[in-house]
Amino acid sequence: MEGSSGKSILQFAPFQSSVDEGFWHRLSSLKLNKFGIDDSPIPITGFYAPCSHSQVSNHLTLLAESLPSDSSEESEVPEISRGNRNRCSVPGILYNTNTVERFHGLDKQGLLKAEAQKIWEDIHNGRALEDSSVLSRFLLISFADLKKWSFHYWFAFPALVLDPPATLVNLRPASQCFSLEEAESLSAAFNEWRNSSLTADVPFFLVQIDTNSHAAIKHLKDWETCQSADGHKLLFGFYDPCHLPNNPGWPLRNFLALICSRWDIKSVHFLCYRENRGFADLGLSLVGEALITVPQGWRDHPYVPNAVGWELNKGRKIPRGISLAKSMDPTRLAISAADLNLKLMRWRALPSLNLNSLSSLKCLLLGAGTLGCQVARTLMAWGVRRITLVDNGRVAMSNPLRQSLYTLDDCLNGGELKATAAVNSLKRIFPAVEAKGVVMAIPMPGHPVPSQEEQTVLDDCRSLHDLIDSHDVVFLLTDTRESRWLPSLLCANTNKITITAALGFDSFLVMRHGAGPFSSSHDSKAEAANSLSADMSNLGLTDRDGGKRLGCYFCNDVVAPIDSTSNRTLDQQCTVTRPGLAPIASALAVELLVGILHHPHGIFAEGDVLNSSNSESSEQPLGILPHQIRGSLAQFSQMTLVGHSSDSCTACCSTVVSEYRKKGMEFILQAINHPTYLEDLTGLTELMKSASSFELDWDDGTDEDDDDCVEV
Repeated sequence: MEGSSGKSILQFAPFQSSVDEGFWHRLSSLKLNKFGIDDSPIPITGFYAPCSHSQVSNHLTLLAESLPSDSSEESEVPEISRGNRNRCSVPGILYNTNTVERFHGLDKQGLLKAEAQKIWEDIHNGRALEDSSVLSRFLLISFADLKKWSFHYWFAFPALVLDPPATLVNLRPASQCFSLEEAESLSAAFNEWRNSSLTADVPFFLVQIDTNSHAAIKHLKDWETCQSADGHKLLFGFYDPCHLPNNPGWPLRNFLALICSRWDIKSVHFLCYRENRGFADLGLSLVGEALITVPQGWRDHPYVPNAVGWELNKGRKIPRGISLAKSMDPTRLAISAADLNLKLMRWRALPSLNLNSLSSLKCLLLGAGTLGCQVARTLMAWGVRRITLVDNGRVAMSNPLRQSLYTLDDCLNGGELKATAAVNSLKRIFPAVEAKGVVMAIPMPGHPVPSQEEQTVLDDCRSLHDLIDSHDVVFLLTDTRESRWLPSLLCANTNKITITAALGFDSFLVMRHGAGPFSSSHDSKAEAANSLSADMSNLGLTDRDGGKRLGCYFCNDVVAPIDSTSNRTLDQQCTVTRPGLAPIASALAVELLVGILHHPHGIFAEGDVLNSSNSESSEQPLGILPHQIRGSLAQFSQMTLVGHSSDSCTACCSTVVSEYRKKGMEFILQAINHPTYLEDLTGLTELMKSASSFELDWDDGTDEDDDDCVEV
């Protein structure tokens, strides 16, 4: 294109962008964990270097460190180490939108104009002389689809428009513009400038060559000193990312605007600095002369020139897109996707959600049947990553339809062990889960043990004790009442968070056990060692007000647990329930656990009742924290109840726990082999005798005096 004087218009090679995958991963992390729905502009830093190859231009690159750190304050500029010769840092701004519609609807021209105004102001207030990198400010707009791991983005490199445009007088390789002495001195000066940590990443500079052919590189702020030297050659140099032999790179545009507006120079001699293998290459570098006419209005500071600079995508003005889903490791992708819903909760619905507590929580599930399968999956959905399942059964043909972790293949050849099959299934669903299966029977009262099997049973008791001791939470999900007794006792002894879920045909019970009887005084060091590090220790180890403890699964019983499986018909031996019951109860059991973890009093929290006047409970982030939830599918109803601990409980009262501490395994064998042992120990035998010998004299209804009524 020809100018009016016959000289060609100076044309610039556009900047090109390159984004490292690490940038998108870091942006995703910041979006989920820090920014949330806040779409305020984010200061970022880009990097470029002088062209170092005759066939390839250097790009402006974004890396993971281009973004602020997680710990930095909002709107803080990323901390970037200076002095790297291969990474000249350039300030930028990122607008990351919350929706793709918002991305496409951004006022792109307005955003470009705003960044151009910053450059214009930096030129006029002198900041560009102190930090010349601001002349290459850039803009990035983006939308991150964190479900699909795809990103839409568009770069802009704002350039102030000279009107009329600059005309090119000549442009030649630098090696043709200097004498041999000047070229040697200039190469040495450039190499010294590039090797100094103070100047290596300063992208705009002055090149001065004196009458003795001695070259020196100066900062822009030294302009007045340089231009006053008579007889010296003076060139305006910049790091040129472009490799083209007939065009200077994009950074020269705003450099010419600075030269024109601040120093009123009409004829500008410029040097496009390029390298080869880390050294100045005057054969690749260019020297040119451009004529500039000061555009009308540039003398007025409030005036802001027009700007151009949106990057083209294959010659078209459209945004770019990238998908990282295929390039990511499947396990890493699964982890990111699994945590997505939880991290989104923290944006608005539940800012106090403690994901670290959940991910490091150790959960023990006793029973890998209908309830155990559902509880395990719901725990993983809440971010729990450490799960141990205990069961000694095998997968039967009737199981897969109701027990969601099993398939037909698990039923073949006599059936896989449930504990093993469940763990394998969990790892297929989510490879990052730390799941273990333990094949073990739980010793039960009412099921006497022959003397030759006593050692095996005692080994199972010790194993169960060690399992409970090494976990933070225990779920009781077994089929029979008596199988829950020993775990309830061991949990009361060690003050573990314990959740029970039990099913009838069309009814269910979900409850949290209260703290153990000695929780406020016994072995606090052991408690702390077994707690969930710092997060779990905050749940408290002492009763907060000395009030009555919440009860366990057995506190309402007036008889000891007995054999409930012998002499039963098939429908009594199997867990016959409506199919929708187990998912409901399992979900409530896990939600109850999460409520405990987020309650300030943890295991010692009082039992809340629906529609109660307890304002403290209603103010908790997850709402009320009930003690018991009883539901009925027959009536599609659900109610919350509170039951306090019983002094005669066969599992958690102080008498039973004290006896266990005193006698250990001998006590457990007594409870298993002698049906009335627990009733005698807790006083239930005497209570039942008193009740059976008590006679009620019912009033004949003729006396209206209420004082004769007896309340039982």
